[in-house]
Amino acid sequence: MTFDPFFFMKGIQGKIGASQGGQSQQQVAYLRQLQREMRVEETLNIPLTELNVIVFDIETTGFYPDQGDQIISIGAIKVKGEKIIENETFYSLVKAEKNVSEEISQLTGLYDTQLQNAPPLSEVLFQFFQFTQDYTLVAHHANHEKIFLQQASWKLYRAPFKHRLVDMSFLYRIAEPDAKLITLEECCEYNGITVNGRHHALNDAKLTAKLWSIYVNKLHQKGCETLNDLYERYTKV
Repeated sequence: MTFDPFFFMKGIQGKIGASQGGQSQQQVAYLRQLQREMRVEETLNIPLTELNVIVFDIETTGFYPDQGDQIISIGAIKVKGEKIIENETFYSLVKAEKNVSEEISQLTGLYDTQLQNAPPLSEVLFQFFQFTQDYTLVAHHANHEKIFLQQASWKLYRAPFKHRLVDMSFLYRIAEPDAKLITLEECCEYNGITVNGRHHALNDAKLTAKLWSIYVNKLHQKGCETLNDLYERYTKV
């Protein structure tokens, strides 16, 4: 099987009953139908200048959902080709199941008093998937987002996470092979983007969206027109 670095998928199969962890039949049915209708392979050959994406970010209490770390906020914004759709955004806090450490609160600005009154992850994730529909997802160093969404989707809905998820780091590596860009701050500063409000999920999503818009243009100039072109270039890096 050919490895596609732009498509992360958890291939878990299973059946669920009428309700799973408080999730309604309607929610589960919606997500299952959304997954059935996805045409992720078709996105490989859509020009990046025409590809509709959702750029998103999550804030979490750590790096390991299987060890109890949790999502505490999700932010996202729509981008059509190179155009950022400023008025089409998603943002929500997520109810914390346990106390958030002082370190995380200092980093994100999110405290227990805020998170205790937030909606549960099952509700927020369902709303997030309604917002994203079948769009291609984009994130900075997307593996972090991937493992949390995989775990949450299966835990809450007994459903695999099937969206195509593009990691911005692949774009940096192909467009700027000598720049050695790693952090979001480094990538923004390198491209003349002012960094404000870091570690706020929506702010970080907006910063990443600006980078996506810039790199779609840079890659176009290098002859990379589609995700498939990017994949072919990546195998040669």
